[in-house]
Amino acid sequence: MENKKLIKKIYAGKRISPREALELFDWDILELGKAADLRRKNSLKSSQVGFIIDRIINFTNVCEAACKFCAFHAKANRIEEYNLSMDEIFQKVEALIEAGGSQVMLQGGLHPDYTAGNYLTLVKSVKDRFPFVYLHSFSPAEAVHMARKSGITIDEVIVALKSAGLDSMPGASDLLVDRIRKQVSPRKITRDEWCEVIRTLAAHGMKSSATMTYGMGETNEERIDHLTVIRDIQDETKNLRAFIPWSFSPANTLMEDIVPATGMTYLKIVAISRIFLDNIPYIQAGWLTEGLKLAQIALSFGANDMGGVLTEEVVVKATGINTRTNIDELVDIIKNAGKDPVQRDSEYKVIRSFK
Repeated sequence: MENKKLIKKIYAGKRISPREALELFDWDILELGKAADLRRKNSLKSSQVGFIIDRIINFTNVCEAACKFCAFHAKANRIEEYNLSMDEIFQKVEALIEAGGSQVMLQGGLHPDYTAGNYLTLVKSVKDRFPFVYLHSFSPAEAVHMARKSGITIDEVIVALKSAGLDSMPGASDLLVDRIRKQVSPRKITRDEWCEVIRTLAAHGMKSSATMTYGMGETNEERIDHLTVIRDIQDETKNLRAFIPWSFSPANTLMEDIVPATGMTYLKIVAISRIFLDNIPYIQAGWLTEGLKLAQIALSFGANDMGGVLTEEVVVKATGINTRTNIDELVDIIKNAGKDPVQRDSEYKVIRSFK
């Protein structure tokens, strides 16, 4: 039975503790969804659900991190090693612009031969040629990688990236639990290093986000630990625009023996995130990994953004998931969920409404 005292606390819009958040995993799924949707409604005063036309450009799949949960890096032996040329990258950006897109996500992992100079050249080249494109690119792990390879500080990396034309950086968080990180991505950054990058971005006026990759053997307590790190850093920096949870897709990875998380677990994660992360306005429904139908249901469990149309995506595709969508489909999905669809920009400003 749900804790009536906790129900009243949530419905009153009060902050809940990590211990109380843990209780929510045992709630009836419908009661949890109802509480999360009310939390969204009361805090945002809007039924709008946005999406953006963007493109992920994975400019290389050579990555020394070799995370066990990744099927895309070259050492996974699933995809041939490659490095895109600048002309190839320009062509992809031009195609995005022709499709009415506005945001480019340059991502490439931890290339063993790339220093900060390689990433800076990439940013400056794209920004010089396409000055009106919004570059929401790289990740905290890549920022730390740049610093290490170039013998400079994280602060110097962020200053240089901003000067070159980077607008913001996705806060790819995986799971901010060092026990899990040591098991699945020991060559990647620690929880504290992730926090340092977010603080540095905030210090230089560059926004970020946070993600959550769950279903990698963590406990419910560790899931709440992850959310607590995010809530605390947001209290401190006010720098995270959005939170994006998604389930780990084990196919074609070194963790194929893990049973994938269920759709029910996904809806619980979305709802608990909405209730617990009371300082982050946008919770994204992960249609790419969870499928369009489940993402639509998530819009009634506290989610209020559909992310990007993603005119190109190859990392998740490497696990065998090949979900695709378009503007018309997203508009219909949002409307049929009883919400108001809007196209937004990278700063979550509405640029087009759909009646």
